[in-house]
Amino acid sequence: MTNSKRYNVPLRRKREGKTNYKKRLKMLKSEKPRLVIRTSLNRITAQIIEYRTKGDKIVAYASSRELEKKGWKHNKSNIPAAYLTGLLAGKKAVEVGVKEAILDTGLNHPTRGSRIFACLKGAVDAGLEVPHKKDIFPSEERIKGEHIAKFNKKSSEITKTFEEVKNNIKVKE
Repeated sequence: MTNSKRYNVPLRRKREGKTNYKKRLKMLKSEKPRLVIRTSLNRITAQIIEYRTKGDKIVAYASSRELEKKGWKHNKSNIPAAYLTGLLAGKKAVEVGVKEAILDTGLNHPTRGSRIFACLKGAVDAGLEVPHKKDIFPSEERIKGEHIAKFNKKSSEITKTFEEVKNNIKVKE
């Protein structure tokens, strides 16, 4: 580092590689809520976040762990679980009054047919309007888990469970 007065230390989250501030500012200028999707090895979370000057506010939240209560007995981080998590988050957001949002993938690189886009498809199917291209979604057989049933004979009931859980996700009336 230099001792000159011209040197500015970058923001901590930028230094750590956690936040792309140019991308974040561009999203915040749209003044729409963000659909934030984060994936890990064990679960998927989807949040609808509104910008506030004092700090962002989470309007709706869904995690793949909530799917256990709905009857999901399989992996919580695969494509069918991502779709159901997005569906649950979308239903909660519509219930609160959010009609549209923009997708925030964070530092994840968008890959066609990935878990992020399966979650996005769930949110769109729930009634949330999010700008997207139709060809980025995974195929219907992957969303329903048929590829898992073909690969693993023990998981042959995954498509049946998928339909049951999809029907169990309801909005409070």
